[in-house]
Amino acid sequence: MSPAAARVTSRGAERWVRGHPWIYRSEVTSHPAEAGVVPVEDPHRRFIGQALLSPRSEIRLRLLERTDRRVDAAWWHERLAAAIARREGIDATACRLVHGEGDGLPSLVLDRYDRCLVGQLLSAGLETQRPAILSALRELLHPAGVLLRHDVPVRRREGLADGVELVDGDVPREIEVREGGVRYLAAPWDGQKTGAFLDQRPHRLLAGALTRPGGRALDCFTYHGSFALHLAGRASGVLALDVSEDALTRARANAALNGIETIEWREADVFEALRALARSPERFDTIVLDPPAFAKSRASVPAALRGYREINLRAMRCLAPGGVLLTASCSFHVRLPEFLAMLAEAAGDSGRRIRLRRILGQGEDHPEVLTIPETGYLKGAVLEAE
Repeated sequence: MSPAAARVTSRGAERWVRGHPWIYRSEVTSHPAEAGVVPVEDPHRRFIGQALLSPRSEIRLRLLERTDRRVDAAWWHERLAAAIARREGIDATACRLVHGEGDGLPSLVLDRYDRCLVGQLLSAGLETQRPAILSALRELLHPAGVLLRHDVPVRRREGLADGVELVDGDVPREIEVREGGVRYLAAPWDGQKTGAFLDQRPHRLLAGALTRPGGRALDCFTYHGSFALHLAGRASGVLALDVSEDALTRARANAALNGIETIEWREADVFEALRALARSPERFDTIVLDPPAFAKSRASVPAALRGYREINLRAMRCLAPGGVLLTASCSFHVRLPEFLAMLAEAAGDSGRRIRLRRILGQGEDHPEVLTIPETGYLKGAVLEAE
């Protein structure tokens, strides 16, 4: 017996036509009571696709399949295999294997840490597909362990239990992974996101390649030192700043893992430290600015832009002639045009001639779909000072 269909308004149907996979509660006129995969009809009862249904969510339907093909174990195996294949050739043992809507698998996040997998099922509809997803992953990847990092607020909003759950094999508290020529320790059970900031992987490799051999480098908001480790491959010395001594303790362990002794780890408020460095005679050949998200909502964007402007202005003034600044923002609500306009304003106030060498986006393991702005949040730039 076929499952009962959900029916949506013309506006909801049009959203799918224009390439966005979400239909909101206000655009759904009727739907079954239970979460799961359901057929979807437009106001004229014409079939328009199949979706994950979350009966308690503001995002009521998430498009999975435009045809009437059955969404079963074989469907999940095929879709997951395609997502994994798109990551072939990545020079790292840790990366994102599934980026939710960016891979056509809404509300599913899956990261690889060496032979272990860490995932998140972020909607009630997707939770009903857990057995098929885990079965496909076992067949495709033969992981040593699978951990679900469900300690996120969105699970509660979906009416789901939160927490951290080991669902297969064994996942260590720390996992050593490789990124290019650098090794570091990820913390899948209690680290940020699913254990590490995987989204900056291509930019860390780029920063290492851009570092002036024998020069001096500065890494702001270093956290566990991932950028600093790459900078140290060429720089004669690196100053790494972070406000958290706990984060710096792990950063020092990562440096020891690589046999690196040329990084000075300094506990400091980056805003205050940059002001002091800009007033000092010390200058840097390479600077990285990778701050946490300053804008948690659209209303906070003006304040966030002021914060971004301040740190970028100070960093520009700390650059040596010919020095390079790699700067980024992971705030979804700060869009790329706003970010570039902020950089132009900071450059104008810096008293320096600043060239834009490259605009940065997300790597191949965090695909951004043009019609789904929610798939993109990370943006950045490489700048050069005269």
